[in-house]
Amino acid sequence: MDNLPPIYFYLPDADWRDDFPTIPDVYWEEFGRGIYCWTLQTYLYLKADGFPCELVKRIPDEGIVIAHRDSFSYELRPTKKVLMVCIKPDRNPHPYAQLHVVQNPQDAKNLKNSYFIPHWIQSGLIPRDTQRGYKIENIACFGISYNLAPELKVPSWSKQLADLGLNWQIIPQNRWYDYNNIDVIVAVRSFQQQDYTNKPATKLYNAWLAGVPAILGEESAFQAERKSQLDYIEVNCLNEIIKALKSLQEQPELYRAMIDNGQIRTQEILPEKVRKKWTAFFVNTAAPAYYNWCNLSDWERKAFLQTCYLKIKFNALKQHLGLKSSF
Repeated sequence: MDNLPPIYFYLPDADWRDDFPTIPDVYWEEFGRGIYCWTLQTYLYLKADGFPCELVKRIPDEGIVIAHRDSFSYELRPTKKVLMVCIKPDRNPHPYAQLHVVQNPQDAKNLKNSYFIPHWIQSGLIPRDTQRGYKIENIACFGISYNLAPELKVPSWSKQLADLGLNWQIIPQNRWYDYNNIDVIVAVRSFQQQDYTNKPATKLYNAWLAGVPAILGEESAFQAERKSQLDYIEVNCLNEIIKALKSLQEQPELYRAMIDNGQIRTQEILPEKVRKKWTAFFVNTAAPAYYNWCNLSDWERKAFLQTCYLKIKFNALKQHLGLKSSF
């Protein structure tokens, strides 16, 4: 890694905090925000591994600068010695970034010069208490309530579960790390067959790690991770959720098999595995792209920026006409 250019993780002054954690694998409530879990946590994991990088609150004059989409202002353009790497969560891509990192492999197929790296698992996660055995009592959703399918937020849904002897709860963000008494998670954003190409599979990763079976909606991130029926149960209506819960109640061997399978799958998304993907990205993709950018002529760089500008205008026209924009 001797030939790496300077690498900077950028958090603007407005998002700088005095209480930043100094290690990555610790519960910090702000890691629930994208700018911190993607930028700060990635920096901390790489720095702890000895990878050469810095955390900065001002964009330097040269080097690879990586930041969350919300941290790169819309009009920001790379100078002749700066490569902008935009971490693109559920946002539009940055119009002038040379590279993007996305959290869903389907998104990488849709966006040019983008690369999929899995999201970090929940730091400080408390797994399900194994003393609970195969009892199914507490069913929960870990997520922001407005992202949950409307059908799962009405009183009749809670009553349906209560009739089965089950408790339904939506876990608040400040408790997303605590699976201690949770027996099954349910995560469905919609029953309208949307694939959510800009959403990650984090809920599935955390369920594996926590030792809790997952009942999930039809989302591309989950489907991309699926290797067997034991990874999670996919549903597309309320009745299928009820059917899945009854199956888990009536078949303790299925419940046990899903937990055991999850522990195996967890090995693929542990921090050390994700950290290696980040290192490979910088060494094999970002660094060569940086040197290629620096070696371009002034005319070639201007042509790139002009092309980006024209794409912005073209997308604005498409939006005006009610068409889907693209980059």
